[in-house]
Amino acid sequence: MALTSLVTGVAGFIGSHLAETLLNQGHHIIGIDELNDYYDRRQKQTNLQLLQQYPHFTFIADSIQNLNWKTLLHNVQIIYHQAAQAGVRASWGQNFKDYTERNLNATQIILEACRETTSLQRLVFASSSSVYGNAETIPTTEQTPTQPVSPYGITKLAAEQLCHLYHHHFGVPITSLRYFTVYGPRQRPDMAFHKFFRATLQNQPITILGDGQQTRNYTYVSDIVVANLAAATSDQALGQIINIGGNACVSLETILNLIEKITQIPLEKNYLPYAVGDAKHTNADITLAAHLLNYRPQIDLETGLTKEWQWIQEHYQS
Repeated sequence: MALTSLVTGVAGFIGSHLAETLLNQGHHIIGIDELNDYYDRRQKQTNLQLLQQYPHFTFIADSIQNLNWKTLLHNVQIIYHQAAQAGVRASWGQNFKDYTERNLNATQIILEACRETTSLQRLVFASSSSVYGNAETIPTTEQTPTQPVSPYGITKLAAEQLCHLYHHHFGVPITSLRYFTVYGPRQRPDMAFHKFFRATLQNQPITILGDGQQTRNYTYVSDIVVANLAAATSDQALGQIINIGGNACVSLETILNLIEKITQIPLEKNYLPYAVGDAKHTNADITLAAHLLNYRPQIDLETGLTKEWQWIQEHYQS
């Protein structure tokens, strides 16, 4: 009998890839997305059109906070909670209420419903490397103290901790995955690689916040999907918090050089000061993921960036 899985944020970058993979594996999918205007809804609608071709996909366009979750979770075995208010830089000021409502309050509502859902086998929560802030150790293990440097990071850490309180006290079957800088086709337009490729395609200068020497552990979206699928089924992963990173940690300048190589277009670079709330360096120690999930990232940077460039060209020229 096919599993029924529920994916929040299903029209988004990671959620749509995850749902598509599950549908191809024969799962019945309930997808939820409120289709807010944080970025162009047309990109989300395009993602949805791909999913709506599958007969076992049911879509609900609404806020997590408006739904009857006890009814909705009847016979759901796996929840992939991908929905969040994203964006480190946008989380300051008056926008903060969006982050508390969509990252923390919405998660609490799902957790409350999970307490009474007897069919539930696992809730996989999408956390973030932003919980580490300027990490004390690089590469960063899960035992490294969390010290977010942005309001976004604070809300993701709070939601993650809430998940594990519900696991400890009520037995909700949680696994949390801390994603490190995800990229690939369908990437949100506010994310760096999307902005860089779009500017290149449109012969516009690229804006770089900082000196280009900041480093990141970049993770291709299909590797994130594989990690989610493993987290949903691994008995060892129950109750765990696990880093999910890529197979390379490089500087932003290295990325820009790769973009020039892939696009064969010289980049015009415009350097501005560092953004408040951006960590200078991130790099995942994925030893625990390898042990608990048999996770080994497969996609190298050049291959992944090439795939994103191909998608950008199709997306903006269609």
